[in-house]
Amino acid sequence: MIERDVEALIAAAIVGARVTARGDDHRMEIQVVADAFAGLSRVKKQQLVYAAIAELIADGRLHAVSIQALTPAEAPQTR
Repeated sequence: MIERDVEALIAAAIVGARVTARGDDHRMEIQVVADAFAGLSRVKKQQLVYAAIAELIADGRLHAVSIQALTPAEAPQTR
């Protein structure tokens, strides 16, 4: 499944990231929560995520993505 590929690539590229990917090869919504994003602009955070999945985009397996990249402090708390 493409979701698992996306999650695995991002988790491997961004140490300690919690990744959730939903969608299909046409449209993917990705949420990444990681300490690595601390102090980075929204653009820099998204660039880190794009870099992790660049191979999927380049070879056409993934077409459009929506990325929410957050630090743990920015992430909605779930109980």
